[in-house]
Formats: sequence, structure tokens, C-alpha cells
Amino acid sequence: MSYGRTSYQGGGGGYGGGGGSYGGGGGGYSGGGGGGYGGGGGWGGGGGGDKMGALGGGLRAVDWAGTRLEHFEKNFYKEDPRVTARSDAEIEAFRKEKEIRVQGRNIPRPVTAFDEIGFPDYMMASIRAQGYPSPTTIQCQSWPMALSGRDVVAIAQTGSGKTVSFALPAMLHIKAQPALAPGDGPIALVLAPTRELACQIQVECTKFGTNSRIRNTAIYGGAPKGPQIRDLQRGVEMVIATPGRLMDMLESNRTNLRRVTYLVLDEADRMLDMGFEPQIRKIVGQIRPDRQTLMFSATWPKEVQRLASDFLTDMIQVNVGSMELTANPNIQQIIEVCTDFEKRAKLNKHLDQIAAENGKVIIFVATKRVADDITKYLRQDGCPALAIHGDKDQRERDWVLGEFKAGRSPILIATDVASRGIDVKDVGYVINYDFPNNCEDYVHRIGRTGRAGQKGISYTYFTTDNSKQARELVQLLRDAKSPVPPQLEEMASYGGGGGRGRYGGGGRGRGRGGGGGGRGYGGGGGYGGGGGGYGGGGGGRW
Repeated sequence: MSYGRTSYQGGGGGYGGGGGSYGGGGGGYSGGGGGGYGGGGGWGGGGGGDKMGALGGGLRAVDWAGTRLEHFEKNFYKEDPRVTARSDAEIEAFRKEKEIRVQGRNIPRPVTAFDEIGFPDYMMASIRAQGYPSPTTIQCQSWPMALSGRDVVAIAQTGSGKTVSFALPAMLHIKAQPALAPGDGPIALVLAPTRELACQIQVECTKFGTNSRIRNTAIYGGAPKGPQIRDLQRGVEMVIATPGRLMDMLESNRTNLRRVTYLVLDEADRMLDMGFEPQIRKIVGQIRPDRQTLMFSATWPKEVQRLASDFLTDMIQVNVGSMELTANPNIQQIIEVCTDFEKRAKLNKHLDQIAAENGKVIIFVATKRVADDITKYLRQDGCPALAIHGDKDQRERDWVLGEFKAGRSPILIATDVASRGIDVKDVGYVINYDFPNNCEDYVHRIGRTGRAGQKGISYTYFTTDNSKQARELVQLLRDAKSPVPPQLEEMASYGGGGGRGRYGGGGRGRGRGGGGGGRGYGGGGGYGGGGGGYGGGGGGRW
């Protein structure tokens, strides 16, 4: 059984065909010298990268103490009689069963069903249309907290329903505020670390915002500014943004944050990892201090705690799951200790197995070069593979993700820049071709499968170069009741490896910079291609 090769081995036209397409000859996307996206003078070409250090220099600080602030409503919560009737012992038992821990004063009780939260009919219709049977654990507790108008910190693993946890309260908040006037900025602002995550949040907000007539836009780098500027100037109630592009829009007076009364920092730990703290602080300085702020994070290190204490007032906190770094129990973790030389053969073996099931797989690698090399290798072998990484412009990344979601290209090769931004519900497999720099990123990578209660399988190729992560990986596997290979046990016994990194362990640094000109897969005529199409040439098992 195979995926088939229709539309991937094609001739001249389409993406990857001929001379003027993705990775093609002179003038297309990622084209040669001058013209295309990623080329010398195209989008993202030349110097490349965000000018992070220079952002915010033109923003003037706001004197909030001397500014008269209009009153706004933020408490919309009325506890359902069924929730009120539950005893303290019942509430405690529910939280214990769901691994919910709360901190702070006057914390609202959790709900257990959608009809206990008091959403209006138009919102319940959207929820029913999505087919959700019941709230996720984080939603059960965070919805009453957010709807009460409180500042909230929510710590939960990816794939737990965090986006809907803040999106639906945001819409109720927006509906309770005066309508936007010409020149007004948004009422709700969501900051996210990557363009993929920003787009994913926008998709979720659009699903639920259509019935409520709430307009949104996503503002992120790597895409043309024109459409984003037009959205901002027309007026939108909700903006989902990456810090760098939003700073750019603020400095150029394309929007303002004077109307923002609902602020979300999503994946706050990741934003700090990526060096966005100075930009976040400048952005938050443009927002009125009596706003409602919600911070969502997969981890709770000291840097995130410090940010929370600076931005949130009288905050309440909910933690879902273990206080240690843990992997999703729905994911079967298979670790294969090997050499770098053996990885390619193992990849072939596992892809053969996955192809027999027509499954989708994400292959994570350490560098853009390896991503391109593996994509070229697989396409030359007839496999429908595409890559996503930081050097690809937004148009190509969107197209690649669209092909992957639709199943037309069921093999996606990705670097960590995309690991948290990809939310595709039917990914059956993850392959860690290169082990990441820390076990936290490992957990986030494999979390691309096993989403929304589904089962998933992850394969990880672990070499002696990764030995310093062995001890923590062994503990993760034991906690998830997954088998631990003897070779990994041996590495852990003599290898290094620090403590668990989720709640205040050692930090990680991560940077990004621009590139030079673009490059196509395999030169002449398309991705890995000989004459015309993607991976042209015959044969292969896919």
C-alpha cells in the first residue's frame, strides 16, 4: 500500500514545475539571483531576519498615571446553581481527578460541562458545530477564572485546549465593550511566539467569532504588510500578533493599543526563549495598566514567573498535570539508540511502516540544511515530503502546511521553529531524526501527535552526542510508563544531564537571524527535481 504519487511527479506546471516556481530556476519562489521570494531582492532575501534590536526605539512611553481611563466591564461570570450546589469535597475530588492545582485568593469553582459556564446561545451554537463533547480540563477551571475578570496564569501542556480557554472569554469581553470608533485599535490582543501559532490561534478565533461578528486579524513577520495594514486600518476587535511585527506596526502608527483591555500572552515561555522579552515589555507598556491579563505557558521557569509578577495584578493560577515535565500519556514513545550513520536506514524503515497505514508524520531535525537534505532525498525516492523552517517565507510555509493538512503531502520535515505552531489533529507519527537540545523541546515535538485524546507514536533517534539528555529522558519515559532501552539506561548512568527543566530549571537560549539568498531543492527544475516537477523521476514506495 502506498500514498501514490499523483501531482508530485508532474511535468512543467504548478509548484515546483519548470523554471519559475518554488525552488525552480531563475525567477520563482526561492529562485536564483534576483527576483523570487527568498532570492537576492525578493521577500526575506538579502539581509534577512528581524531587526529585533532596533524594534521599539520609536515608541513613546505612555504616562498612564496622568491619563483619564474610561471604565470597562470585565466580570461576566455568574456561577451556575449546579456548580454552587457541589460540596467543597466534591470540588476537591474533581480537581484531584483532573490533576488541577490552583493558587490565589477567591478562586472560582470549576465547571464540568459546557452548559454550566453560561455562554450565550450564539457561542454555544459554535461550540456544538465544532463537535466538542465536553470542556477540556484546562477549560473547566480557566473559563470561570477568566470570565470573572481576574488576571490568570494557566500552566498546561500543548494540545490541552488552551487557545479556546482564552478565545471564548475574549469574545464575551469584546461584546461587552463600546463599539470601535474610526482610528481605534483592538480591544483584545493576543501575543504569540511564532507566525504558525498566530495563524492557528486566528483559525480557532474565526471558528467561534463568526456568529458573534467579531473581526480579527493575525499580524506576523515573513508576510507582506499590506493586507495586515488594511485589516488594522479598517478596524478589528481582536489582534493576534508576534511581538516583532506588532512593534513595527505600532512604530509606524498603523495601529495603537489604547483600547486594549484584554491581553493574552500565549506560550510565554517560548517567547522568552526566543528573546522577545524586551519587545513584550515595550508592548505591554502601551496598554492601560487596569487591563485584564492572561498568561498561558507550558512551563513555569523563573523568567516566566518574573514576567507574571510584573504584568499581572492579584493573579490566580491554575496548573494542569504534573508539576514535572511530562509527556502526553496517549503517545507511545519509542527510543532507538543509534549512530548518525544509521539514522537514514531507520528513517526508511519507519516511513515504510507509516506508508502502509497512509499516516501523516512530522520529522523533526536540528537544522535547516538537514531539513532540505532529507526532503530532497525523500522526494528523489518518490516520497511526498515537504519541509518547513525559518528560511521559508510565509506564503510557502502556508502552502506547505496546507498540503500536509490536506494529506497531499503526508510527510512534513520541520525544525523547532515550527514545532509549537503546528496544530494538525490527525498526525499519527512524529520522528525525532535529531534529538533537540533539551527534553522540554522533545515533549513539545512529540506533542504534535496524540492530540485531542487521539493515540500517537513517536520514534526518536538518540546518539552518544545526546548523552547529556539521557538521564532526564529516562525519567520522562518512566513517568509515562514507556519502555527504556538498555543502551539509554547505560548512557544515563554515566552521562550528564541536569534537572527537570519545566518549573525553573536551567535556561535555554535560542536565536534567529537572516539568511542570504534563497536556494531551491535540488537545483534545476523544482524540489529535488530532475526535469520538471517535485522530485521528478520514477519509482519509490510512496
